[in-house]
Amino acid sequence: MKTKKLVSLLVAGAMVISTLAGCGSTATDQPAADTSADTTATATDSGSTATADSGSTDTASASGAMMIEVYDAAANYQGLQTGWFDKVVKDRFNIDLNIIAPQVAGDAIYQTRTADGNLGDIVLLDAVDFSDCVSQGLIKDISADLANYPNLNAYADQIKVYNEGLEGNNGEIYGIPTQMMNTSPTSYSQDVIYSSPLLRWDYYSELGCPDIKDLDGLVDVLAQMQEAHPTNDAGDPCYAVSLWPDWDGNDNMLGIANVVQLTTWYGEKIKDSAILKADGKTFTPITDKNATYYKMLKFLNTLYRRGLVDPDSGTQDWNAACAKMSAGQVNLFWYSWQVGFWNSQDRLDNGTAMIFIPVADQNYYADADAYYGSGRVFGIGSGVDDEKYKTILEFLDWYASPEGLEFEHAGIKDFNYTVGDDGKYTAINDNALMDNLPVPEEYGGAGYSDGNNQINEWIVSANSIDPNTGETYAKDYWSSWKASTQTKMKDEWAAKFGSAEPAQWMKDNGKLVISPNVTVPLSSDTADISVIRNQCNETLCDYSWQMIFVDDDATFDAMWDEMTETMDGQGFQDLYTFDCAKWQPQIDAKNALK
Repeated sequence: MKTKKLVSLLVAGAMVISTLAGCGSTATDQPAADTSADTTATATDSGSTATADSGSTDTASASGAMMIEVYDAAANYQGLQTGWFDKVVKDRFNIDLNIIAPQVAGDAIYQTRTADGNLGDIVLLDAVDFSDCVSQGLIKDISADLANYPNLNAYADQIKVYNEGLEGNNGEIYGIPTQMMNTSPTSYSQDVIYSSPLLRWDYYSELGCPDIKDLDGLVDVLAQMQEAHPTNDAGDPCYAVSLWPDWDGNDNMLGIANVVQLTTWYGEKIKDSAILKADGKTFTPITDKNATYYKMLKFLNTLYRRGLVDPDSGTQDWNAACAKMSAGQVNLFWYSWQVGFWNSQDRLDNGTAMIFIPVADQNYYADADAYYGSGRVFGIGSGVDDEKYKTILEFLDWYASPEGLEFEHAGIKDFNYTVGDDGKYTAINDNALMDNLPVPEEYGGAGYSDGNNQINEWIVSANSIDPNTGETYAKDYWSSWKASTQTKMKDEWAAKFGSAEPAQWMKDNGKLVISPNVTVPLSSDTADISVIRNQCNETLCDYSWQMIFVDDDATFDAMWDEMTETMDGQGFQDLYTFDCAKWQPQIDAKNALK
């Protein structure tokens, strides 16, 4: 019954979208991230001479391979894929992947390339942009061919549900959702959720493993940690948090990304200018002083006033912040992927790794398993010729195959993992990403991180089951990894908190707010709303960064009130009304599954 109700809601959502359609861009509702450290791409500027902003449809690269342009909303890198993943792909398909990354080149590249009628050969877009591009004729219909590609066709049901939600769809297949799974839309299979407070276990233990009541208590613990350990082993200064502005305004949010993700600690979720309350049904404006954006911005300001915020925050980029994570200069992580820059096996063994520490008044929001996908979508450019079209489908089918997924999520056999007599995998060189270890010559040598998959997004989630092993693609759930990481630290953590894993503790204690996973196409901004959104986001970000670094409550609140008044003058209330209507079909679909 609920499945039928969901399908009807998806159709209803598409009808709402047809009344609100326009042009514009926001990013995915659920940022694509993987708990497996080996899947976190390293952001870098490309030294490639490949032209990223052209509308070129040249089929041959300088290497003689077929050039495939990948317009990639998830990429932190721009230019030709190099290194070991390039060799893996070239050996199988003789193609070069030229990554075009709006996160590097800037958002204007989207408008430029769509205006030219050629966004890319492979496109990876957030759902709203993808729907727009289908409407503009920029995406190829693959309906007649999907069944011929068994790895893609294994997810035909999820792919069909997504495409049925596209405006005016008559059974065509244009998009392949990312991060699909084969569990259910209401399951939560991971041990660690996307955002929660993560602290160094050794520093926390030194303090006697104190119970933390609220954010003020968390600040006190972080202050004690910094007082006891003001520098890392190299003598570099340590701070509770090190922030970065690169991601601000992305992932369907207004405001500072680092604040937006912290709001989920209290069961709320930013939906553009609206905050979905912990009840999963009602909205409040992001400017509401009683809601979590204000609360978590104030938390960062409190940290600053205690001397616990990296002074480079607000000016450094993601690369610089991650380098400090790897150097042990950051005492609070809040993204699950951050542990990939610190938690090596040695640190898990000696108790210096980062791990979830509960805060008593918090209830943690988590999106359920991405059964229908994460919100981003792969497609094929409508302008590709027949030869390139066939090659791209072959590549995408391999990208969704067990072999492709093992390279994407587990890495290189006998370098990142070994295969036992029982067919199970055991991780080795788990510091390959953080230390950029040199890969075997048969894979081209050079550094592992340098050659990592720069597409930085996957058709199938790492938490799906690998038929070769009966275990997940993500090493964190391998039986061998679980055994090797059941260290003294994990035993101590379990003894303290009474559960085997962080997410299990949240479930056991009624602290996990699971949001059912559905993919509903969202309405595009009208021209007027796009202008208002950009102005309000700029205002919110500018004021937010300033408020982190003020010295007293009175100044903080005065700036908040001034910011709210400015945003209202820019049309914020119209934007909020639009966003509530935009997200309501998804909320209805989620609640239909509860």
